[in-house]
Amino acid sequence: MKFIQDYREGDRVFDIYLCKHKQAATTKNGKPYENVILQDKTGTIDAKVWEPNSMGIEDYDSLDYIEVYGEVTSFQGALQVNVKRIRRCSEGEYDPANYLPVSSKNIDEMYTELLGYVQKIQEPHIKELLESFFVKDEEFVKAFKNSSAAKSVHHGFVGGLLEHTLSVTKLCEYYTIAYPALNKDLLLASAMLHDIGKIRELSFFPENDYTDAGQLLGHIVMGSEMVACKASQMKDFPTKLLFYIKHCILSHHGELEYGSPKKPAIMEAVALNFADNTDAKMQTFTEILNTSNETGWLGYNRLFESNITKTTY
Repeated sequence: MKFIQDYREGDRVFDIYLCKHKQAATTKNGKPYENVILQDKTGTIDAKVWEPNSMGIEDYDSLDYIEVYGEVTSFQGALQVNVKRIRRCSEGEYDPANYLPVSSKNIDEMYTELLGYVQKIQEPHIKELLESFFVKDEEFVKAFKNSSAAKSVHHGFVGGLLEHTLSVTKLCEYYTIAYPALNKDLLLASAMLHDIGKIRELSFFPENDYTDAGQLLGHIVMGSEMVACKASQMKDFPTKLLFYIKHCILSHHGELEYGSPKKPAIMEAVALNFADNTDAKMQTFTEILNTSNETGWLGYNRLFESNITKTTY
């Protein structure tokens, strides 16, 4: 099997992939076509079926495994597949393990490192709260280790939520060294808890799509609720401390238009917002560069609001 990460412009495609997403569309001239996202464990690639009603395109749908014949092209700096033929595959023709994108880092090692930060916490209530999630709740631990951090954009792979959380925690630890006024226990705890709602916002692979709760509430609100629920089961958890942790979670996107119900009002919340934004954007840029073979400008990117390029000299 040839994996998506190994494709280059001009390559011919003739292999089985997971159809992660399928959407009917129409060209400016009124001609129907289909937008498809193909997936394997190394990532995803956009595909276009320009003649969906031709004899070579069998019936298929999202989350089907399909044999694809086509050619890799480049559009606005990103690779995509022009599909000529599709055949829906039967169970036994493929190994599902080849189709789930997984973190390039060891998941168990990352989790052990994250637990090390839990053990660094000095404030007893915060430490007990963190252990109630990351040590004692086996169902939570399993979900947290296997969840992605997003449907797309950044860390959209098994172990992505853990990888992102660990990176944000490390950045926050650096902030506490550079800016001693920060409350270290509060900030590190908030970093570890800020995205826990994503285990309920997104379904598990291969779907990795928004759940009803994710659409209606979102991970920020759900994460705050999860923390409040655990704290209510503890004896005499300080009310103001709980407010601070929940505030950091509720404000970690920084702006109301980015989905935060509140804007940061304490120093720790500001630091968490910066760390979260830094890791998300650096990972996004990394993933763009890893999936592009262009040496020049890559075109306008909506997230960065800029025409972007790879540094070469």
